[in-house]
Amino acid sequence: MNARTRIKICGLTREQDVDDAVDAGADAIGFVFYAKSPRHVGVARAAELARRLPPFVTPVGLFVNAEADHIAQAIVAIPTLLLQFHGDEMPAACQAPGRPYLRAARMAPGFDLLKFSASYPDAQAILLDAHVDGYGGAGKVFDWSLIPRDVSHPLVLSGGLHAENVIEGILRVRPWAVDVSSGVELAKGVKDAAAMRRFCEQVREADARIAANAT
Repeated sequence: MNARTRIKICGLTREQDVDDAVDAGADAIGFVFYAKSPRHVGVARAAELARRLPPFVTPVGLFVNAEADHIAQAIVAIPTLLLQFHGDEMPAACQAPGRPYLRAARMAPGFDLLKFSASYPDAQAILLDAHVDGYGGAGKVFDWSLIPRDVSHPLVLSGGLHAENVIEGILRVRPWAVDVSSGVELAKGVKDAAAMRRFCEQVREADARIAANAT
């Protein structure tokens, strides 16, 4: 059982937002390297932002069907980068960089998460997001009852999370981590410091409820 649910805040584009996310209690900060996303940042810009991170806060790079050279450039620019594959990448493509990675799963009725996760045995975790047109969850919540209980990987719950529903999500799914983006924004790519702080507080509240019920 997790003693603490980890928190990833994704889609950061500004220095102040990085600082505020860290102050709020984020364990990981996500940079979107997908050019079609409104939260896209280039490698050089992401490297500037990542240099603001203190020890033990992990930078995560989100890629969608990226060229190998693009991934390699990001790894060189941000040596501690954790990779997140959010497109149609096959296992070999995820393994090729030789780095720890997360694999995103697009949840929908009929999707076989057990088979999918078994195809990526070396993934650090499986990130669960809503299935929508295009890539990314578009801020939509998926049906959490679709998640089987016996997935062997740690799970990262994503998709439409915000301060008002993250406690329910954690209590129902018991994920290793939660991932938020649009749920803590003023506009796409512009975060709200108060919303990030509230989100993190609610995650800690969920953890406290789980701990209380375990005693």
